[in-house]
Amino acid sequence: MARNILILGASYGSLLGTKLLMAGHNVTLVCRKKTAELINREGTEVRIKLRDEKAHRAIFSRDLPGKLDAVTPGEVDLTRYDLVGLAMQEPQYTNHTIRVLMIKIAEAKLPCLSIMNMPPLPYLKRIPALADMDLEEAYTNALVWERFKPGLVSLCSPDPQAFRPPDEAANILHVGLPTNFKAAAFEDEKHNQLLRELEADIDAVKLDGQDVPVKLKVFDSLFVPLAKWSMLLTGNYRCITPNEPQSIRDAVHGDLKLSRSIYDHVDGIARRLGADPIDQVPFEKYAKAAESLLKPSSAARAVAAGAPFIERVDLLVKLISHQLGAPNAEIDNTVQVVDQKLSEKIVGSGSGSA
Repeated sequence: MARNILILGASYGSLLGTKLLMAGHNVTLVCRKKTAELINREGTEVRIKLRDEKAHRAIFSRDLPGKLDAVTPGEVDLTRYDLVGLAMQEPQYTNHTIRVLMIKIAEAKLPCLSIMNMPPLPYLKRIPALADMDLEEAYTNALVWERFKPGLVSLCSPDPQAFRPPDEAANILHVGLPTNFKAAAFEDEKHNQLLRELEADIDAVKLDGQDVPVKLKVFDSLFVPLAKWSMLLTGNYRCITPNEPQSIRDAVHGDLKLSRSIYDHVDGIARRLGADPIDQVPFEKYAKAAESLLKPSSAARAVAAGAPFIERVDLLVKLISHQLGAPNAEIDNTVQVVDQKLSEKIVGSGSGSA
């Protein structure tokens, strides 16, 4: 049976959207008006490399069995959908029209699967050790999440690396590292049945008889998506330096011993929250993957481009570490560097508009 999935965010969201379309499900992408018009006119293109192939394949939404459309936030009819995917960067949810839509989603009690790096606050409330922690400072506007019932919000680790090619249209996405989306289960078994249905349908997809990378994997553990935190703190946020951004590969392999110590510390924080070591990704596997990540992280690129706000998983992990009585000097330093770079952007923006 074809399911109807609403995905907020047409950039990274088009990757999960394409996998759902390939499996015969229908997808609506929520985005800006110009992008929606482009997608409704031309569809989307996701470029992905199949196993043992040297060149990327271009997968066009118009060729897929599922139906795709795109709308602005104010045009969404929530009665159509079985599931909501949250694929925007966390600061984007503070936009007025998005906030209005989020209120409606919360009131509709639709299950929401986040594929953000920044875990939604209601998801964190499902983890007993975090339920009463003061973590709001890490969010651009924590009030966005106040209406959501925790059991209706889950997290899907956005492990696949993908980006919009800078000189091409907004409906094109290039996948650099085709790993899997790893989703934690919802509280309600009815919603988990839906997730596992989507998991099986995506797993069955073939392209010219070949398996297609980037699966949806569903886990009973709440903690599987937290494995991404070690990667983000070791690589992505350390791409942001006092000067020019560096690649993820250089951030990780510039001092491999230091990188391992950061990675192990964050893994240890996750275990203190309740994660099982089996939920986590060995450092060696991450370091090997990082060898092919030759660009700065999306967070570093956003800061370099002048963004005054980015997702702050670095600050979130710092807050958790300190409240657990397990601070880490390297993580604190990363947060300080990111704070400084962002404050430079805010000051620069203010002086420019005066």
